Formats: sequence, structure tokens, C-alpha cells
Amino acid sequence: MLLAIDIGNTNITVGLFNGDILSATWRISTDSSKTSDEYGLQLTQMLEGRKSDVKGISHVAICSVVPPLTPTFESLCQRYFQANPLIVGSGTKTGVKVLYDSPRDVGTDRIVDAAAALHIYGGPAIIVDLGTATVFDAITKSGEYLGGAIAPGMGVSGDALFRATSQLRRVELTAPDTAIGRNTPHSIQSGLVLGYTELVKGMINRFKEELSSEAGVIGTGGLANVVQKESSVFDTVDPDLTLKGLQIVHSLNEFAK
Repeated sequence: MLLAIDIGNTNITVGLFNGDILSATWRISTDSSKTSDEYGLQLTQMLEGRKSDVKGISHVAICSVVPPLTPTFESLCQRYFQANPLIVGSGTKTGVKVLYDSPRDVGTDRIVDAAAALHIYGGPAIIVDLGTATVFDAITKSGEYLGGAIAPGMGVSGDALFRATSQLRRVELTAPDTAIGRNTPHSIQSGLVLGYTELVKGMINRFKEELSSEAGVIGTGGLANVVQKESSVFDTVDPDLTLKGLQIVHSLNEFAK
């Protein structure tokens, strides 16, 4: 079995694969102060809670945008799973040709997403990842990663609004019935949810003008369904895109040995 671990700024998403089938997923909070033993115990308890045999895990694949946690997870994989993990980096075979000005600057999660999009859905493709940040990625039909765009995420913007003002409060990220809010919570929800939906729609249109009008649009991340509910802007919503990409990248690198 393969354990896929996506270390993000807000959450760490974990997936268990039997062959190429994703059989279980977990999501835990990112905390750079935790030790490898703390995370190791948390992971083994979650696996045992799903009646998964820890000893059956023979491989681990990791992508991380939190550098301090990368060695923490490498250590726990060696100690708790007796596995040297594949840590996706600049030398990893992904099947994606990165055309960014500085390829090392691209987050490994973005490249893993691109690998999954190409393998599962084909190109050209536009990926919209709605998480801590709202990230847009463009991939050509031939598998070239062109680049993308990054905006603050919906939740980050809401938190910033709450912290920077005296009278505004946090709200649930759901859309109000109308764009014209009749009270402050609904006004904030309109600005965040409907406003970000329009941002996503507008950026997708711009990307299609530069990439291809035929590009498929894939939504992922924790808030993709919130946007999809308001606009049906995505051809596909795949919340497990990064985990699937890790499995694909791991297979490519195992095959290359």
C-alpha cells in the first residue's frame, strides 16, 4: 500500500492507496511545532481507526509547501512505516515539463496537480485550487506547465477582514440568497463567496484566451464545491487531485528505477 501525504499551509491531507485505488483519506491541521513522533502517533491512530494495517504500508510519497515539516515527515515515515519516502522535488520524474521562468519556484503541489490532471483528464487543462490560496495553473495538451496565478484564499481574506476591522466578524463561507446583502454577515458572505466566484470565472476566461478555449477546467481544494455551487464553472471537481497526483508520480518513479 502507498501512503500519499500532501503537506499544505493549513492542512495536511493523507490518502491510502491499494494499487491505484484511493481507499481512505484524512485531513489534519498543519502545525510546524509538532514532532515526528506526535505526527507519527496521529497517523498510526488514524490508520488503525479505519482498520488499516500499518505494516501493509510499503511506500510513501510526499509533497510539501511547508519546508520545516518535510524532514519531520521523512523521519516519521522511516520510524513508523520503515519506508524511505519519495519527496517530490526538482529532480522527481513527474511527466510534466515545467516552463516557469524558475522551475524551482513552483510549489510541488502544483506540479503534482498538473501530473494528475494530465494523466486523468488530459490537456489542455486549467486547474483551480481553492485552499489557503486560490491558485490557477495552466497545462498544455502536450504536458507543458506554463504557469498560473495566485490570489489570497477566500478564508484568508475573510480572516484578514476580521483582524483589520473593529466591527466586522467571521462568517460561514456560504453564499447569501442575493448579491445585495441586507445585513453585515450577508454582505461579507456576498463579497467573499460571490466575489471570489466572479474572480474565478474571470480568471478562467482569461486563461482560456491565452491557453485554449477548449481547455478543461478542474476544481480542487476545500472550497471548490462552494464556488461550483454558485456558477458550475468547473468541468470537474476533484477534491483528491493532489493525492491522486502523488500516486501517479510515485508510480512513474518506481517504473523508472
